[in-house]
Amino acid sequence: MSTIREVVVPGISDTDDVTVIEILVAAGDVVSVEDSLLTLESSKATMEVPSPYAGIVKELKVEEEDNVVEGQVLLILEETAQEVSASPEHNTSFTATSETTLAQAESQKPSDIPQSDNVLATPSTTTNSATTPNQKPHASPSVHRFARELGVDLTQVACSGPAGRILQADIQEHVKRSMTKVGAESSSEEAYVDYSKFGEIETQPLSHIENISSAHLQHSWSNIPHVTQFDEADITDLEAFRKEHLEDEALRGFKLTLLAFIMKACVVTLKKFPRFNASLDSSGKNIILKKYFHIGFAVDTDMGLMVPVVRNVDQKGLLELAAELGELSQRTRKQQLKAAEMQGGSFTISSLGSIGGTAFTPIINSPEAAILGVSRAAIKPLYQYGDFSPRLILPFSLSYDHRFINGADAARFTYCLVEELSDIRKLIL
Repeated sequence: MSTIREVVVPGISDTDDVTVIEILVAAGDVVSVEDSLLTLESSKATMEVPSPYAGIVKELKVEEEDNVVEGQVLLILEETAQEVSASPEHNTSFTATSETTLAQAESQKPSDIPQSDNVLATPSTTTNSATTPNQKPHASPSVHRFARELGVDLTQVACSGPAGRILQADIQEHVKRSMTKVGAESSSEEAYVDYSKFGEIETQPLSHIENISSAHLQHSWSNIPHVTQFDEADITDLEAFRKEHLEDEALRGFKLTLLAFIMKACVVTLKKFPRFNASLDSSGKNIILKKYFHIGFAVDTDMGLMVPVVRNVDQKGLLELAAELGELSQRTRKQQLKAAEMQGGSFTISSLGSIGGTAFTPIINSPEAAILGVSRAAIKPLYQYGDFSPRLILPFSLSYDHRFINGADAARFTYCLVEELSDIRKLIL
């Protein structure tokens, strides 16, 4: 035996402006008591209309975007005799729940919600399972809206809330898994391309170093929003000074390279702009400012790119730095470098000046905040003192983490670095 029931717009105080923003059921759907049927929105709140009866949806009387008033019929239900459990009052009254309260409730994890020890789990409270085809998603209006904004089908989302309720965190996790799956499928498709059908090929395995670098660089590029600032420094006087001391006995056979000067200039600049010598913590909400200056420098080897680290650069002179750079470079190319000697860097320099190029965008060495890319210096005419004169100009590129370093600070950083490199007296002092 069944009874035809009308579900009407519940009592809504202080407002007549109510809109149907979402219909959660269709004709023929089987619903239980308290299942969400529609979502209404007023100027003060968003609310779900729960089913006061268990039964079958026979007919919808409204459409989305319809304006409705209290007491208006929303849909017709055929109540089933087996599950009649609601009182008539359920049909005529409804208390609006503010969006803020709903959002706070949905942000709670199941473990945060107090539960009585004698409450037993039922099939409707099973967590971490997607909604079945015949079951309508059980979620608050705020979560329904969030899903609509992201284009997520709630029937495909695994729920973790109490009583099979879908939380906002469930949608976020669903999107994350979907994106990971798409990325994996894309990588898989690339891996299975048969390039041999286009011509002759040769397959070479990546070296151990290249495999490690590949994963690290991919992680850095995918997780850090990179921005690169470009600038040039006049190093004419610096280069003249460097050449005068190439044969200094204190170097013990190592050359006084431009890199030693750049490292010293970077330390001076990093002290003035400490965020470039920092990292975000694991939560992404705090900046860890490092009081040490351990500078990594990229070395091109037969096995791939390696980055040894010079520690406490701020405490070493130019000649000491030059000797250490030469010794570390030799051991790196001979594969004699220890793992610890490539760890703990706070800033990195990648120099391609000996090879060529005018500019490039280096990838940040995560978890550092920035990296300096140095290109080849060239003689250029520079206008100063009322005339043009040939000057040695060094182009460089600064890539930085835009999550906590803005463009203005990056421009100030490179301007300061230009000043340090252009006036050798500052570095010596």
